[in-house]
Amino acid sequence: MKKEEFSENISKNGIKITAKQLKMFERYYQLLIEHNERINLTTIVEEEEVYGKHFYDSLLVLFDRKLKGNVCDVGSGAGFPGIPLKIINKDFKLFIIEPTGKKIDFLKVVIKELELEGVMLIKERAEDHVKNYREFYDVVLSRAVAKLNILSELCLPLCKVGGEFIALKGKDVKEELKAADKAIKTLGGEVGEISKHSYDKQNRQNLTIKKVRKTPSLYPRNYAAIIKRPL
Repeated sequence: MKKEEFSENISKNGIKITAKQLKMFERYYQLLIEHNERINLTTIVEEEEVYGKHFYDSLLVLFDRKLKGNVCDVGSGAGFPGIPLKIINKDFKLFIIEPTGKKIDFLKVVIKELELEGVMLIKERAEDHVKNYREFYDVVLSRAVAKLNILSELCLPLCKVGGEFIALKGKDVKEELKAADKAIKTLGGEVGEISKHSYDKQNRQNLTIKKVRKTPSLYPRNYAAIIKRPL
């Protein structure tokens, strides 16, 4: 996706993007490429692909809702989807959970260079972070981290009752949903809206899981147990 198409497509979906914000995305791309030479941040490096598969893909969340309150990005890596969302929408406080120190260092540079406010970087795994932030967040986001049954156990315990867990997924979530049905119900969730989006021959689905009940204190288990015996 060319930069011009990026801007046009965002505007067509009812989101105002300023010249300053476009400059922020340009600088973000530059930093990503510069640091990717030393840190394994992404295999996607061509400008048009980064603008489509990373920046635009992250912003699809805003096509369906406006983010407010405390928002947690689990397993953010190079900052997706949290940083693009924060560039466009300042009306929420962003908490980025990323266990890899080098990626946290990169995100510190991004936040400083882009002069982003209201962003907290947390060098922890989600299953450890929940010890102090259980059912704290209004919205929990995760993109390209794990299968939904595993991801639900990492994310739903962080989400407050009445909040939402949003999983940014590929073109078909039916099988993942079927496999995650027990996990979602056990953890206090209920499947909500499935938003479908298409761009540049890409088909994406954002799955919203509503937090309708408290998560039993047993969950989340340690990561080894989650992987070995998914709910």
